[in-house]
Amino acid sequence: MNDIIQVSSFPTAPILPRHQHDCWVFLYCTSGTATFVFDALEFTCQAGDVVVIPPDTRHSRPLSEEAGFFMLHMDSTALALHTPMRFRDDENQSLLHLFQDAAYHFGSESDYRESLLRAYGQLLSQHIISRCASSPRSQLVAELSHTIMQNYTNPNFELDELLKSAPYCYDYLCRLFRQELHTTPHKYLTDLRLQAAATALRAGNSSISETARMCGYHDPLYFSRMFKQKFGLSPREYARQAEADAPCP
Repeated sequence: MNDIIQVSSFPTAPILPRHQHDCWVFLYCTSGTATFVFDALEFTCQAGDVVVIPPDTRHSRPLSEEAGFFMLHMDSTALALHTPMRFRDDENQSLLHLFQDAAYHFGSESDYRESLLRAYGQLLSQHIISRCASSPRSQLVAELSHTIMQNYTNPNFELDELLKSAPYCYDYLCRLFRQELHTTPHKYLTDLRLQAAATALRAGNSSISETARMCGYHDPLYFSRMFKQKFGLSPREYARQAEADAPCP
């Protein structure tokens, strides 16, 4: 938990095609501006901004920009984020110092290297958990996101009916949700389902049809189409790749 597996620094932000990582990615912009494009949102970051990218989240940097940043990879955390997040470092640049120290110790051969990196990972996760807890969220969005999380495995869950039955305008609810969570209610539901499906496929204990049903999809063909759209691989291809990448016992 909270194990840092890679730390890199870049003096300029290279153009990168659409890709994804199977681990958590944390980016700290140290200079200039850098643009990161995701499926449903786009972040333009300046020096002092931190971007958190959950596993299996497709993103790209389509522009050539004069920007520097640190990039830190972590294999697992206690974070409950399902969409990318951006926030500012504090006035003491606490997170900048954390990234710098993590980069230094990652490249060292100290006997304490592993324990120090684990401590830095824990500290970074706690910083972000605190930011999430202190981020303002309306009761409407909190209740709606909670209802979606409770029901995303149910194939009979009708999000549109829920939104239309609420005592607020449909468009207002969708706009407020996007403003606070940087995604739409429908994409939030889809991402929960597909992330759960990816986890099940990596475990390798269910067929494609069973995985689809367990993650809220009546139609396995529609599920496969949505899965490939998000991950770039069909569910079967994803499961085979996960099996091939798994460490030998």
